[in-house]
Amino acid sequence: MTFLRRLLPHPYLTLLLTVTWLMLVNGWSLNSLVFGFLLGWLIPFVTRAYWPQQPRVRAPLKIIEYILVVFYDIVVANIEVARIVLFKSNANRTPAWVTIPLDLRTPEAITVLAGTITMTPGTVSADVSAEGHALLVHCLDAPNPEAVRDDIKTRYEARLKEIFE
Repeated sequence: MTFLRRLLPHPYLTLLLTVTWLMLVNGWSLNSLVFGFLLGWLIPFVTRAYWPQQPRVRAPLKIIEYILVVFYDIVVANIEVARIVLFKSNANRTPAWVTIPLDLRTPEAITVLAGTITMTPGTVSADVSAEGHALLVHCLDAPNPEAVRDDIKTRYEARLKEIFE
């Protein structure tokens, strides 16, 4: 292991934690940046024993595209859920459990997919199969569960496969 890798075990996580800290303090100053970087370095450094393998990101620039797609979907889903709750009676709702067969194999990619589904209003990831080959998702209103499955696979899983695998 190189000296730099020992000093900075997870550079992407360090960057993410630093940016997250700057957003949490809701302001920009040199002190905030230094403290955020210190937290971003210290947390991965202290927890590196729990990360035996560093997650491989094959296409880091695709992460930006993925985040934009997720933000757009969250806004659209908020409007859709508000419409369902305000204007659709319980009798007309069709909640459903949808099983998403997974092509993803890395735990990090599956975790990001499950988190994305849960962050999107109207859906929640409930379980992953023991082998990691399927994800169980509950939908608030899914008249066509196959369309939900296909949408998740094309909008999220395909992009995550490009990023992680």
